[in-house]
Order: sequence, then C-alpha cells, then structure tokens
Amino acid sequence: MKRAYYSNNIQDFLIEPDSSILGELTANHSNRTLEELQVNAWRKQITILKDQLRGFGGQIYFEFAIPRMGKRVDNIVIINNVAYIIEFKVGDGGYEKHAIEQVIDYTIDLKNFHEGSHKIKLIPVLVATNATSVTEKNSQIVAHETAAKSNQNDLAETLKQYLNDDGESINIEYWENSIYKPTPTIVEAAQALYKGHNVKEITRSDSGTINLSKTADCINSVINKSKVRGVKSICFVTGVPGAGKTLAGLNIAVERMKTDEDEHAVFLSGNGPLVDVLREALTRDEVVTAKENGEKLSKKQASIKANAFIQNIHHFRDDNLLSDKAPIEKVVVFDEAQRAWTNHQVSKFMKTKKQVEDFNKSEPQFLIEVMDRHTDWCTIVCLIGGGQEINTGEAGLEEWISSLKNHFPNWNIHYSSSILESDNYLKSEESRRWLVENGLSEIELHLAVSVRSFRSEKLSSFIHELLNAEIKKSKQIYLEIEKLYPIVITRNLKKAKVWLRNQARGSERTGLLISSGAKRIRSSGIDSENSLRSNSGSDKISNWFLNDKRDVRSSYFLETAATEFVVQGLEIDWACVAWGGNFHMNKTDWKYQNFKGTKWQNINKDIDKEYLKNTYRVLLTRARQGMVIFVPESNELDHTRPKEFYDRTYEYLKEIGIKEID
Repeated sequence: MKRAYYSNNIQDFLIEPDSSILGELTANHSNRTLEELQVNAWRKQITILKDQLRGFGGQIYFEFAIPRMGKRVDNIVIINNVAYIIEFKVGDGGYEKHAIEQVIDYTIDLKNFHEGSHKIKLIPVLVATNATSVTEKNSQIVAHETAAKSNQNDLAETLKQYLNDDGESINIEYWENSIYKPTPTIVEAAQALYKGHNVKEITRSDSGTINLSKTADCINSVINKSKVRGVKSICFVTGVPGAGKTLAGLNIAVERMKTDEDEHAVFLSGNGPLVDVLREALTRDEVVTAKENGEKLSKKQASIKANAFIQNIHHFRDDNLLSDKAPIEKVVVFDEAQRAWTNHQVSKFMKTKKQVEDFNKSEPQFLIEVMDRHTDWCTIVCLIGGGQEINTGEAGLEEWISSLKNHFPNWNIHYSSSILESDNYLKSEESRRWLVENGLSEIELHLAVSVRSFRSEKLSSFIHELLNAEIKKSKQIYLEIEKLYPIVITRNLKKAKVWLRNQARGSERTGLLISSGAKRIRSSGIDSENSLRSNSGSDKISNWFLNDKRDVRSSYFLETAATEFVVQGLEIDWACVAWGGNFHMNKTDWKYQNFKGTKWQNINKDIDKEYLKNTYRVLLTRARQGMVIFVPESNELDHTRPKEFYDRTYEYLKEIGIKEID
C-alpha cells in the first residue's frame, strides 16, 4: 500500500493549484465508482486546510495508510514536534462518538505499530465542518482518551493549543520511512486477506513477518511439488500461543485460492465460535465494502462465499460421510488440528446423533481418509497448538501420527522441527521415533514469535511458568514484561471493570473471561451458569466479539463472560480473567476440581488435570494489551467458597510480583 496519496511541505501545499492536488489524489485512488463523491470531499478539505494552515510550517499528508485496519486517515499534519491525525466529517454538525473513536483508533495504531510515532506527540483531531466550537481538557486528548474537536473555522486555533517549544522537531524523513509493524487481530487479518491484501502489508515487518513469510513459502513449496509429482502430503505447523498459526492458515488458504481456483482451498476449524465469528466478520465487511463501492450485495449473498471459504471441520466430516467420492477441495487447512476428536469421542457422537452405528475411526484418520480419495494429489495443512487441548475427546497430535503410521504410510510428511523439542506435542517416544524415520523436519513450519501480545513477546513464557508454579522463573519474566504488558490483580469486580475501561482507548475491545468450570462465582457478580459457551449460538458469540460499545450484547458491556471454548483462537485487547475455585493454589501446587451437584470433587486423571490447566492457559493468553485478574473473596457462610480456595491463589499471584489495584 502506498503510504499517502499526496504529501508535500505545508508552504508548497498552500501555493499548489487545487486541480494539481486533486489530480494526484484521484490518480492514486483505486475506487473509481465513488470518485465524484470523494473528489468533492477532498475539494472541501483542501479549501479548509489552505485557509487554516496559513502561517504554519511542516508537512501534510492526504489519505495516509493504516494497513492493519485496511483504511486511510484523511490527513496527517506534522508541525514542529507534533503530529496531528485529522479526520474530516464534511457537512456534519456534531462530533459523533463513532467518529471520535475512529480517529483515536488511527492515532493508537500509529503509536503502537509505526516506529517513527512511538515517542512523538500524536494528537487526534476530529473536524466536523459545521459543528460549533468546543473547549476540552488537553490532557485527555494527549492521552488519547478523546479527540480534539474542531470545525472548519477554528482548526488553526485547535492546532496551536498543542504546540510548544518543548522537545525536538520531528524528523520528517525518518518518520516517513519508519517501519510499520502491525499485529492485527485474527478478525482484522481475515478481513484484510479476504480483500486481497498481502500478509506482509498487515503484519509486522520484523521477525514476525519473516517467520510467517517463510512458513508460507515452505507450505506453498510442498503444495506445488505435490501437484507436479502427483503425491499426497501433510504439513504439521506449530507455534507458541499467539504466534499467528491461524493467520498463517488463512493466508495459505487465500493464496491458494488466488493461485488456482480449481484447488478449492478451504480453511477448516473444529473451533465453532472461531468459524462463526470469522464468517460473520467477512460477511459484514463484504456487504459494507460493496455499499461503499456503490454495488448491491445482500448479506445472504456475501455469506455464501464466506461460508465456503471457512467451514466447520465437523460439518466437513459429516458431509463426507454421505459420499465416498473425493471432495472438491485439494488443499485443506485444519486449524487447531490438535482438537480433532478421538475414536471414542467420534463414535459416541455418531451413536448419539444416530448417524453411523458402527463408526470406528478417529477424526484424524477419517479426515485423512477423505482426502486420500483423490487419485492424483492433495495437501493437508495441520495447525497444531501445543498445550491447548481443553476438552474431553480431543486427540492431540498423537492421533494424527498414529493414523498416518497405521493407515496412510505413502503420504509425504513435513513436520515442524519443534515437535521433537517439547512434550507439549508428542508424549510417546515411539511416535517420535516413527516421525523422525518417516517424515521431513522443517524449521520453517514453527512460528516462534508471539504477535498477539505486541507489547510483550514473553507473555506466553510468563503464563507457562506461572501455571507450572515456578515462582522464581515467573518473577524474573514478570519484571521484564510488567511495563510493556500491564497485568494487575484485584478482589473487587467493580474495580476490575473500571480498570479495563480506563485502559482501553478508541474501539479497543474489553471483555470478561471465565473458566467454564468456575461454577461458584455467581455471588461475586459473574453469572457463570449463563456465560458465553460454544453452544450459545453463533449470533450471540458474533455479537459479543464484533458489535460496538453501544450494543448491550457486546463484550464491552462487561456483563456476559466468555469461556475458554469461546475465546480459544480469538482475542480481545483488554481482559478481566475471573479465577475460579476449580483451579486454585494449594500450598505449593495447583488443586484441580470439578463442581458436581452441591460440592467440589477432586480431579484425579492426569489428562483431565492437563485439560483444566490448559483452560487457564487459554484464558490468560487472550488479551493483546493487558489484563486484570479477578480472584473472588471467600465466603464463610458458603461451604463451596472456603478461604483456602481463593486466598492462597491471590497470595501466589502477589508473590510473583503482580500488583493489586488501588
């Protein structure tokens, strides 16, 4: 994306003919259908800016790219040591809340992701041309809690309020050429890729992008060789939490769609909420884009395309039970493949649904078998999250390897080199040996850098040590991340909500998270029984993740908590994680419990303990920018909420160094 459609120093801009400026803007603008409407808006902006910028020196930009959001800010004006991020609302007679959030979002994006903007003063400015003048506290605007508000006649006065002699003037050349290192949410990334943006445009241009690009190149190479040689292949991609496995999978699916439509590349996930949210997000975005382009597109029409591109893995399985023909898809990406079901779980489900009485295959075996129906070539890409199995019946990587070993020995196997370096993936020594002897290790198939928590790549390591009760290691990592990634604790839910709202800027998303097994937390102000679960319905889940601050169904209202089954694979900006009695510190290690009927029962099976620990791993790695951990108070009158359930956990978190909210 070209950074700006037009840029110039202010003095030359003031004397350049309007027709020349408009010509350059029009030449760089790709959307011809809106040309007349857009040109009229630009003409008004040019007139106002030429009038209001007289006497100022500096640089001006029109339509400056914000790639992560797939948008462009109307203007950026740099004067001395201040960069003004200006959004025009031509003809508006008031300062609408959504417009204020929009310009704050642009400002925060630059602050967080544009290297040249990290340490300079950025001032968001909303110009509603026909609005009345207002006076606001400069401190709130500097802190990006709101935007400076101006009309067409007082913009110059607004700009002057933030100019002073303190600080060095911004180096224009350095600022213009600075690296842009965005980390989009998976929803933003899916929308951008779906629209045709390259993964390099919407992701960090440092090691994170290099990692993603190398992974994509490796997988594309496997697919192309399989196609040329007529062989069947499978790739196992691993990565730390938040490293972009889902993004990598979406990128591959989109790239293959562009390369050859006949491949019918599809992105499959067993994560129902992720599928629902991404489908709804792509559908909504395509309808909006069509409207902006002057085209008519119904939501139903848009959803057909989105639903074909992103599918639920279980529906894909069930569809292929009805036929023994090869599917239309030649390239299939399985997201969170470790969550595919075991033989027992699939058989149990089939009998319950009365689909197949004697089904005797695990989901990995059946899914490979479906693709094996192709007589020429095909490629499966499995995205594997180590240590993220959170549900009974999830097979993990072990079952994929077992299926290949026992039923599909002729498939070419390419696996991440990290699979053999950690017991998070394969616990069986026999499976490890077989994989080494029959597969090809690829270092490019591991995503090692977390890009979710852009403030700290060490968050996943910190949570890992915290959950392993390694106090010394936890303390050490916490000292490194506390200023970059805020983590606080409290025993007061009201304080937690206030903290969240104070941290968030613009449209940054806040939300409550809770373990599905945290049953006795209702009296603290969270109705765990009515929390958002994977079977809550696609509309409820999509509304929680996608709707704005004005919608009571959205996460912003902090009324409905989402469980681990809803948030796995997705993320929010600021989270309140409510800690339940099902997983609490007991002297020096964790106590694992289920609530049955009227009392707690111990969890004794190691696999079930692992599921519960991974539940908290998921919850504690969902926030991109920071979180507050809420540990409820005990209740002497309630035998299900004894003091030791909560107090020791709180003490443990404080011992690590996590600070309490005042």
